Amino acid sequence: MKSEKFFSGTRPGEKLKIGNLSVELPILYLRDDLFTAFFTCSLKRVKEILPSEKLKPVSLGLGRAVVGIGCFNYIDTSIGPYGEVGVIIPVVHNRPCPPVFPLLLEANYPSLGFLVMHLPVTALAARNAGRGIWGYTKFTTEMNFEITPEAGTCEMSEGGKNILRLTVKKRGMVRRDNRPLVTYSVLNRELIYTNIPTRAIYLTSVFPGHSELVLGDHPVANTIRALEPSKKALMSRLYIERSGILPRGEVVETGVKPMDGYPGGEQEGKMTVTY
Repeated sequence: MKSEKFFSGTRPGEKLKIGNLSVELPILYLRDDLFTAFFTCSLKRVKEILPSEKLKPVSLGLGRAVVGIGCFNYIDTSIGPYGEVGVIIPVVHNRPCPPVFPLLLEANYPSLGFLVMHLPVTALAARNAGRGIWGYTKFTTEMNFEITPEAGTCEMSEGGKNILRLTVKKRGMVRRDNRPLVTYSVLNRELIYTNIPTRAIYLTSVFPGHSELVLGDHPVANTIRALEPSKKALMSRLYIERSGILPRGEVVETGVKPMDGYPGGEQEGKMTVTY
């Protein structure tokens, strides 16, 4: 991928101050390791945590929705390297949401995006920027990434309590994808829509029996478990190349329910990566 053209015009950017942290927007993600797995889950339980009635979870039918887990090893970014794990729910805002169809079109379906349920990171700077600018539900954790020719694995914990372990094998069809990643988050009771331009090449597999999610005994693990995720993954993706541009989001609804997520502590996180 030709990243110079992709990032053209992003600098100089908008300079912000979040506490003692200086951030220039958009944040640039030049290179990372990313692997994701999506599981079916309880539609009823998902509806219970939505911050707005205008957000509709994508249904698979038979009372099931979708929850995704994505593990990011950010190797080269404009705010430094760090790790991140996203727990996300596909939703549509203020539009009809027929079963399944929005998932097939992804970013080509109007207002389809991912509601960020949890977004733990390994750097306080990333946590402070994420919470202060977008309302992302970030807290600091310890993450251990293992990237091998066969698979990507991430183990995540906080304070000695295991949160989760996700393994995604390097299998599936190769796809090039230049569609943006869209997220929804809540900041000061305002629903924030963020359109993140992305360039990626990934391996994708449907009904991958080789992907595994193990939940631990941490409170965050319990909130994921409460969604009743399926034991087997619906789909997996393992990225060969990926770059992204994270801009400021826009307010699309006011007066929504708070969605602060797990607060965590003030400690710096920790990340190890082995290849």
